[in-house]
Amino acid sequence: MLLSLLLQAADTMGYAIMGAGIGAGLVALGAGLGIGRIGGSAAEAIARQPEASGKIQTAMLISAAFIEGVALFGVVVCLLISFKS
Repeated sequence: MLLSLLLQAADTMGYAIMGAGIGAGLVALGAGLGIGRIGGSAAEAIARQPEASGKIQTAMLISAAFIEGVALFGVVVCLLISFKS
């Protein structure tokens, strides 16, 4: 059923727009998974070594910001592709 919906969308909107939508969705999923793993790992690390919580939290926030920046760049590229078509 999903495949038939995707093929219908390809007929009406074009493959570039469909690919841009799928790409933006994958970027958002990847960023969510990445930031979730960082948060989980940081919580576990702080639980193991509470005295290092400041350094761990700083590294976690910097890493999350980099992931968010790359994800924003990916979504913008996907949107630019969809508007260009």
